[in-house]
Amino acid sequence: MKESNQVLIKMISKDFDIADNLSEDQLREVLVKAFEYLVADDFSKLLQILYRADVDQYKLKELLEHTEGASSGAVIADAYMARQKAKLETWKKYSKS
Repeated sequence: MKESNQVLIKMISKDFDIADNLSEDQLREVLVKAFEYLVADDFSKLLQILYRADVDQYKLKELLEHTEGASSGAVIADAYMARQKAKLETWKKYSKS
């Protein structure tokens, strides 16, 4: 397993109780299900997680309105993972200096 995937899982595990040996595809599947649950049953927790992760609410709203053929959970999971990966890349970039 790639080290960056392990760091990504560690970041995400602050918001979700997930196994630490998942592939990126498995991680996405877990997140899609988790976000689908949050959309339906715990919207305030969903908002807290997205706020803490610094997911751009306007970009996410646009994605949700214009993405065809994907569940809202999948769209949110992709946006969340993309934001976490961007934070990881920024961290790597500045930790090497």
